[in-house]
Amino acid sequence: MPIYEYRCEPCDHSFEALIRGGSDVARCPKCGNVEVAKQFSVPAASPTGTLGYSPVGAAPGLGLAPGGFGGGGCGKPGCGPGGCASG
Repeated sequence: MPIYEYRCEPCDHSFEALIRGGSDVARCPKCGNVEVAKQFSVPAASPTGTLGYSPVGAAPGLGLAPGGFGGGGCGKPGCGPGGCASG
């Protein structure tokens, strides 16, 4: 079931609405109006670790440091690959 983004024409309120079928109509939660315009939205994407970011607790052997920091260390200033400023 897709969630669409809308903008209410009369009150200029932006909102999201779950549309379950062709008979569902988006209604502004602020003013109740049905004069809404569907907005262009970009789907969310999750990072894959290829740009130096990985989820916390990433599996070992992926070239990522413990704790999920792709650059190594603990993530604190002064830490780098293979070393930690706090230890």
